[in-house]
Amino acid sequence: MAGGGTGGHVIPAIAVAREICRKGHGVLFVGTERGVENRLVPAAGFRLEKINVGGIKNLGIVTRFASFWRLISETAGQISRFGEWKPVAVFSMGGYVAGPPVLAALLRGVPVVVMELNAVPGFTNRHIARWVKRALIAFEETARFFPQGRTEITGLPVREEFFTLPGSPAGEFTVLITGGSQGSRTLNLAARQSWPLFCEEGLPVRLIHQTGASMYEEIYTGFRETGLSGEVAQFIPDMAAAFAQADLVVCRSGAGAVAELAAAAKPSVLVPYPFAADQHQLKNAEAFERAGAARLLLDRDWDGRRFFETVREFYNDRSRLKAMGESARKLAHPGAARRAAEILIDSANLQPKQ
Repeated sequence: MAGGGTGGHVIPAIAVAREICRKGHGVLFVGTERGVENRLVPAAGFRLEKINVGGIKNLGIVTRFASFWRLISETAGQISRFGEWKPVAVFSMGGYVAGPPVLAALLRGVPVVVMELNAVPGFTNRHIARWVKRALIAFEETARFFPQGRTEITGLPVREEFFTLPGSPAGEFTVLITGGSQGSRTLNLAARQSWPLFCEEGLPVRLIHQTGASMYEEIYTGFRETGLSGEVAQFIPDMAAAFAQADLVVCRSGAGAVAELAAAAKPSVLVPYPFAADQHQLKNAEAFERAGAARLLLDRDWDGRRFFETVREFYNDRSRLKAMGESARKLAHPGAARRAAEILIDSANLQPKQ
């Protein structure tokens, strides 16, 4: 299992790994010391082999050269280790962490299956596309980056709870704001700027806001003083439960976020992170907007006034919210981890052992 750095790479890979193990086969992860895989993979009960590798894009010449040299040396090391491990297939979530094991697999003739969940593939997956055995994707338009006949739309492995959420409870119109576990300064500031507008208008709206660590204290203290209905949290451990309460979700548009929105059938306002590699968050949001599942607004345009006006618009148009939620559900892919494991086992010419 190759890919790390962020939870968006590691968590889906762990879900697929569990399905592989259920079918009677073994799994080995390759990752780095500094990525979240160093914590999440052992905690999930899997073995992690560590490499020292860094990104190449958007770096200075000296740093890029050092990263390129590490890529070469770690790839050589992986080629050697493959002789010991004898892997029958490599599953890649993409990203620079996947580079050495994927290159080693291609050089040794080991089948590579990639999971590319952004509308536009990342650097690693885009450059190895012609050599992959299979590519598992989330958007139809992603298929054009891979050889014909080698793609399948599986979507991102999402916790089962998101697919079985009850409908939004009757009562106050509830808006969930989340910039992910680290939070988003843009979303946080816009929410804070909107409070006086909600108070002045008297709109009966409840706000649930995950801020991340850096701005939690100031957002929490300020919100408490407004008298508005809702709650502010640094981190929401049960995001599925928060989704269940929401009539509308305001968030970034990483692959994990949009997959959860689809699984939960939630209408959303997507504000893509403007510095995401290859503008993949923008492409994800555009795909959701084309499907009628979300409203796309750019980071530079998102402020308190726009937040307030957008919420008020949807508050007064519940039928549109319902239609957006139904469109989002059409983009969902239940059973993604199970299907990914089946494809990986088939690519390795193995048979399930149970």
